[in-house]
Amino acid sequence: MAEEQQNTAADNSKQPQFSLQRIYVKDISFESPKSPEMFRKEWRPKVNLDLNTRNSKLDEGVFEVVLALTVTVENGEETAFVAEVQQAGIFAALNLEESALHHTLGSFCPNILFPYAREAVDNLVTRGSFPPIMLAPVNFDALYAQAVAQKQAEQQQAAAE
Repeated sequence: MAEEQQNTAADNSKQPQFSLQRIYVKDISFESPKSPEMFRKEWRPKVNLDLNTRNSKLDEGVFEVVLALTVTVENGEETAFVAEVQQAGIFAALNLEESALHHTLGSFCPNILFPYAREAVDNLVTRGSFPPIMLAPVNFDALYAQAVAQKQAEQQQAAAE
């Protein structure tokens, strides 16, 4: 019986494991360079979203993933505001194959962080006295697949030269 428990424990230690350790705001910024003049103009916003992710290894099997959002809103030819949020999380990912680890850090983790970043942006915008911005959902799987395909194309091109 004790041997079976040890074997089961040994088998479980080799199983892929993933857990969320912490979610936090790493950096946050709001600028409204044309306030209060902007409030007196007709509101016809043009929204531009810049989205980036990065990750770093903190310890064996422990990673920080940062989702950076920059939302720039122009009204006419003028910048109404810029809201920047770096939403971060600490994730434990053990016993994953390298490709699965890259996919987890590049797609799955940002997908977890996005609702928190979206809420932080919305909160900043409303505190700046602008209408709320509810950012549309982002398909991080598609973005990750696109980045992998681009990297492979660049490697093939470099090898051909």
